[in-house]
Amino acid sequence: MARETEAAVISGVSVDTRHWIGGRRVASAGTFTDHSPIDGSPLGEIARGGPDEARAAVAAAKAAFPGWAATSRAERARLLHAIADGVEKRIEELAIVETTDNGALLRSHRRGVMPRVAHNFRFFADWLLKLDHEDFETRGHRNHVSWDPAGPTVLITPWNAPLMLATWKVAPALAAGNTVVLKPAEWSPLTASLLADIAAEAGLPAGVLNVVQGYGAEIGDALTSHPDVRRISFTGSVPTARRIAASAADNLTPLSLELGGKSPLLVFADADLDLAVDLAVEQYDNAGQVCLAASRFLVEETVAEEFTRRFVEKAAALQQGDPRDEATDIGPNIHPRQLEKIDGFVQRALGAGARAVIGGHRGDGQYYAPTLLTDVAQDSEIVQEEVFGPVLTLQTFTDEEEGIRLANDTRFGLAATLATGDPERAERVTAQLVAGTVWVNCFFVRDLQAPFGGSRQSGVGREGGNWSFDFYCDLKNTVTAPGGWKDHG
Repeated sequence: MARETEAAVISGVSVDTRHWIGGRRVASAGTFTDHSPIDGSPLGEIARGGPDEARAAVAAAKAAFPGWAATSRAERARLLHAIADGVEKRIEELAIVETTDNGALLRSHRRGVMPRVAHNFRFFADWLLKLDHEDFETRGHRNHVSWDPAGPTVLITPWNAPLMLATWKVAPALAAGNTVVLKPAEWSPLTASLLADIAAEAGLPAGVLNVVQGYGAEIGDALTSHPDVRRISFTGSVPTARRIAASAADNLTPLSLELGGKSPLLVFADADLDLAVDLAVEQYDNAGQVCLAASRFLVEETVAEEFTRRFVEKAAALQQGDPRDEATDIGPNIHPRQLEKIDGFVQRALGAGARAVIGGHRGDGQYYAPTLLTDVAQDSEIVQEEVFGPVLTLQTFTDEEEGIRLANDTRFGLAATLATGDPERAERVTAQLVAGTVWVNCFFVRDLQAPFGGSRQSGVGREGGNWSFDFYCDLKNTVTAPGGWKDHG
């Protein structure tokens, strides 16, 4: 991992560290250092944008919007497929760069994440071509609903799955005919820069996709308060979402917000316990840095002891280490600041009487030991607040009513996972859970045509399939009276 001026070189892959604005690379007066969470080594000096770069990117997106909005659906779809082709040609490069930059498993990036990035573009390209509403009549008048491109769109994305979550927004925004300013997380900016290269090579017109880098509010406020921005989509924390909402309020800019979670895994006594344990151990994926993670285990008390025994046995077999190693199951956490936050949660919980069944301490470097805490109160910080690390809690319940009550008793509502062998119970319980997504006897199965988002403080709005186009477009209904046409012969 070497460092060059205006480039980071990762395992032989050169990544331009400047912004991408209006179809060209743009430097900034200041930079910030990007470090690898694997060993803390510096990867490169990243252009540190501010209000000037934000305004330039929005101006480029605004200038490119009329041409892109007028581009036919078929041509937009063709270009999105061309971007997907470019991603597929560079899966290995994208995988090693992202693993080095954010610490997630290389095997996952190769086999799942980067292919999903390509799929994001292909899905929304294909969905665009079939996007339609049937016309309907009102007292003989024809109603025709259309999706009009909204305008320049700001996308602010997180560090835990940088490219996949960025393209989950970029693809439908571009398909809708909008131009985009993408602001990746400062802790993992590199694959967004590679995406700009891939889009340019695919023939995307200048200014249609812009990528700007920088620290939080230094550049974010100028983007989200800009009067020419027509849509803002953000994935991240509740406090940052509040700031974005306040910034966008003067212009009444529509927002899509996918925020935090404190999701439950409900395990009933009639569940397949081996399946339930597999689902539970899966919550350590990406070192616990998954917004959808079911970090609260709620287990019916008659099977809690056996569930815990099997969980501890299976979790003990997980290998923690360098995410580039094929045998590794859990990599590092993203940043020293995040590690401090995780450990703070755990140490405060232990101080308040919680018991660590496994873990409860740091490892070397930026690694945190997979942790399971019991003897935790429902109103405690560790149960109520998102840790975003490999830290899980276990509580018991006596009956279905109590399990549902505990599951819903947080300010979040992003997801829930349910393990039961009774289909009628599954139907009863899922109907009462407050969550944007409920998984029954499975986890993390997502289809892009399904609505995705959170309830309560886990988010505002839904994206996926038509819901994405409903957000990224201005929907128009044209009502036409019957007859009355002059004969144009």
